[in-house]
Amino acid sequence: MKLVVCLALALTTAAPAFGGIFSVRDYGAKGDRRTNDRAAIQSAIDACVSTGGGVVRFPAGAYLSGQLNLGSGVTLQLDRGATLCASRSAKDYSGGRHDGALLMAEKAVGIAVKGQGIIDGQANGDYGKRWGVPNEPEFRTNLISFRNCRRVSISDVAFHNSDSWTIVLTRCDHVVIQGVTIRNNYRRLNSDGIDPDSCTDVRINRCDILTGDDSIVLKTGRDFPCSDVEVTDCTLESATCALKLGTGSYGDYRSIRFADCRIKNSPVGVGLYMKDGATMDGITADHITMQMSSPDTHDVVPLFIDIEKRDPDSRIGTVRNVTFSNIAIAGGSGLLLQGMPESPIQNLVLRNIAFHVTTPDDYQKRKKPIGGTRTNKDERDTLYARKPTYGAVAYVKGLTVENFQVAIAAPDLQRFPRSALAGFHIDGGTIAGVTRTVGHSPPVELNDCSGVTVAR
Repeated sequence: MKLVVCLALALTTAAPAFGGIFSVRDYGAKGDRRTNDRAAIQSAIDACVSTGGGVVRFPAGAYLSGQLNLGSGVTLQLDRGATLCASRSAKDYSGGRHDGALLMAEKAVGIAVKGQGIIDGQANGDYGKRWGVPNEPEFRTNLISFRNCRRVSISDVAFHNSDSWTIVLTRCDHVVIQGVTIRNNYRRLNSDGIDPDSCTDVRINRCDILTGDDSIVLKTGRDFPCSDVEVTDCTLESATCALKLGTGSYGDYRSIRFADCRIKNSPVGVGLYMKDGATMDGITADHITMQMSSPDTHDVVPLFIDIEKRDPDSRIGTVRNVTFSNIAIAGGSGLLLQGMPESPIQNLVLRNIAFHVTTPDDYQKRKKPIGGTRTNKDERDTLYARKPTYGAVAYVKGLTVENFQVAIAAPDLQRFPRSALAGFHIDGGTIAGVTRTVGHSPPVELNDCSGVTVAR
């Protein structure tokens, strides 16, 4: 009887049953920050997958590792006091430049990363042309890259010092990311926070993100759509754009909602960058507070829409049914919302926008944010960005403005005389409740507009 019991215990330790817990320590991981624990951790993951899934647990310790490949049913759990550290050596990853990641998964179902621990990319130095560093390293790693996965959960873990994009999700669906903290170097180019690329049914909430590039950026890098995405109750700080669509816009964006978020120290608060010929339809941003500022070279634009052609042979895209509502902005530069003569923004709503001009910026050298690579340029790079207004709206078909308020001190308005809102080439719409706290000139200016009604 004793022999049978001992054999049973031994088998249980060596190969836990389905839904069991697989401690990386049991598979030889040292957790001393010096030993590369990649083989031991991967063995624990593989054992978990072979039994149909379970929890791969990281007890307290600092685990150095290269690329780890997750499978269906695997939950990585980082206990409090546990840190998973990304190797800085390219030989520990299978991906090429920008393709390598510490945690990777392909076509996995029901995967999760959770716990009170830390995932550390160990890339804390400044980087980027905008910061005066001339050359990009040949190899840069992401922290998470999941492709074609279903039922993905990432919760409560802290991510530090990502070398490149922190969490990359490509053509994934049924995704929940909640309670995550990201702390990257604000002066490290390309250190995005969360990048859902052509994903469906994504919920991101209660996240606190500081990045040296876009904080949360939705992409469509190929002809696959990005749809049914909701970002709520997040605090964001970005060296470029806090909440962004694009610039990769080869596939459509549908039903995207940003709500109840706080943005600070970011040049662009909410940005829609259409360059590649697709359609953005049904985009809302509601109850957002912004404290805008810019690192060295970026122009500040709290709310931004731009339609352009990335290259001379690019298709012309469409942006329609966009609503910005209940937005409180503190800063010195105004909104810039511009379509193209060939493709005006369709059905744009600005409702309950409160702009507090703290220290007004000089517009003489102001230009629109580019947000990505391109070869095509036209006058709209600067034309409307430099107009004397705190709300420049150009090339729109169907504009609704309700309660747009600009609070500015008299000396600041005297220094930079600007309207609250200015429309250029607007076809149809209603504008009501636009106010500016001081000044005798009209708060609304319309130029080459038709079918637009203005009311107090």
